[in-house]
Amino acid sequence: MTILDAWNTYSDEHTDLDGWPHDTHAYGHRAARRDRETAEAFETVRDSAQHLLTTAENQFAALPARAVQHRWIWQLSTLRAALEQLDTLHEEWLATRDSLPADAKPGTAVFDDALAEYHGEAWSYLDDWATHGHVIREIHTATPPAPSTSPRSPASAAAPGRTTTARR
Repeated sequence: MTILDAWNTYSDEHTDLDGWPHDTHAYGHRAARRDRETAEAFETVRDSAQHLLTTAENQFAALPARAVQHRWIWQLSTLRAALEQLDTLHEEWLATRDSLPADAKPGTAVFDDALAEYHGEAWSYLDDWATHGHVIREIHTATPPAPSTSPRSPASAAAPGRTTTARR
């Protein structure tokens, strides 16, 4: 089950019909866990997210109109805006972390509270990536393969340094 699916199940089971949590304290802890898990999952692609997105944007621009799904341009712009916000928030987190007291380490309240706040601020942008990130794969799949630049197969090419002569 994905993080978002698990959250939706939890939220459905622990809120009333108007969406208000039955226990706000427990609900807040579970939301913080969702935020942390989502941030941790994104860390696996953070370093390549810019490259993946730029590649998809370039592929999209080169696709013939008949291969394009109209939602893709909106999804790409949503991912671009989310990535910019995530980069900004990450830089802010690093500055915050560096400004914490020397004894503020993971497991201490001051560190964990600051980290939870960062995760909470980042969650909606991470959710955008979780929700729309599949567009990168869809665009890649719709992109025709590039022409092969590999040499002809060995069976059809003469061996280097040898010439072929016709037999009579």
